[in-house]
Amino acid sequence: MQVEQYLRHTIVLFERQRGRRPSARWHEVTRSGIHALLRLVHGQWPPAIKPTCAADEVRFSICAEYEIWLREERGLARASIAALMWEARNFLAWLISRGIDGLAGLSIVDVDRYMDLRAPKLTRCSLKSVAERLRSLLRYLHITGRVTMDLSGHVLAPTLYAYEGVPSVLDRAQIVAVLESTKNDKTSAGLRDYAILQLLAAYGLRSGEIRHLRIEDIDWRTEAIHVHHNKTRASTFLPLLEPVGEAVLAYLRSGRPLTDAREIFVRTRAPYRKLDKLYSMVRRRLRDAGVQPSGKCGPHIFRHAHAVEMLRAAVPQKVIGDLLGHRSTGSTAPYLKLATEDLRAIALDVPGMELLP
Repeated sequence: MQVEQYLRHTIVLFERQRGRRPSARWHEVTRSGIHALLRLVHGQWPPAIKPTCAADEVRFSICAEYEIWLREERGLARASIAALMWEARNFLAWLISRGIDGLAGLSIVDVDRYMDLRAPKLTRCSLKSVAERLRSLLRYLHITGRVTMDLSGHVLAPTLYAYEGVPSVLDRAQIVAVLESTKNDKTSAGLRDYAILQLLAAYGLRSGEIRHLRIEDIDWRTEAIHVHHNKTRASTFLPLLEPVGEAVLAYLRSGRPLTDAREIFVRTRAPYRKLDKLYSMVRRRLRDAGVQPSGKCGPHIFRHAHAVEMLRAAVPQKVIGDLLGHRSTGSTAPYLKLATEDLRAIALDVPGMELLP
C-alpha cells in the first residue's frame, strides 16, 4: 500500500514538472527499482500473503502440498506448475468467497458454476486449458482424500480436434529480413536481440531454453552449445554455428552489462537479471522489419519455421523431434501440417470435382 501511495505521489510530481503523464516504461522502471530495494532490505518482495482466517489457512496448506506434488510426483516444468497453481489458488479462493469453507461438500454443481464464471472472456483453447488445470487439482484432492468423489472427469470443456489449427510460420525471406533489420541496431539491446534471434532461427529453441542459457553452456573450444530443454528436463549438445557464435560473442563483448548473473541474456536496465520473456521483443523486431505473420508473432514461429525447413530437407521425424527436444514423435506431428506446399504436391484429386460448375 505504501509503495502505491509513493508511486501516486511521484506521478503527480512528474505531471507538474513535465505537463504530461509518465509512460508505461517509466512506471515499470520506477516500480522495479523500488521492488529491488525492498528485496534487498526484507529478503523477499512482494511479501508472502498471510492467511486471514481458518479457511485461508486450509487453502494455503493445500496449495503448498499441491505444488510439491506437481514438482516431485508429476515432474512438471516450472511454467506448467505456475499455471496450475494460479488456477488452484483462484478456484479455492472462489470457493471461500461463496462460503464453502470445507471441501467435503464440493459438488459437480460447484465445478460447473466455476467454469461458467471463467468461460465468457476465454477462447475455446483457453477454456480447454482451464478445464485441464482444474481437472488436475480435483484429481489431486481426490487422491489425497480431501474429496470423496473424483470430480475431474465431470469438468466440461470444448472439444479441440487434433491438428485443427495451423500455427504461424515465417518463410526464409522473412527470417532474413528480421535478422538484417535487428543487426543494424548496434545498441546493447540490439546486440542482445540479434543474438537471441540467431538462436531462434538456427535451432528453433524454446523461449525458456534461450532465457536459461548460461555462460558455461557454450564451449568455445569445441564449438558446441549445451541446451537444457526446460519442458522435458532433457539436454542436447548442438554445434555452435558460426553466425550464432559471432552474434553471441559480439553481445558478450560489447552489449552485456557487468553483472554476477550467469545467464547469458540479461536485461539492459538494472537490476541486470535474466529475461522474463521474449514475446514482446520478438513482436517488436518483427514489426520493425515490416514482417507481419498471419497469426501469433511470438518466439515459437521461429521454431515452426525451423521444423518446416527440416521437413523439406527430408530429415526424419524422429531426428527433428530430438533436435527440438521432444519426448515423443507425437509431439513433432503437429509440425507436419506446416509444410503446406509439400502437402499440396501429394494431394489426390477428389472424384467428381470435374462435374462441378
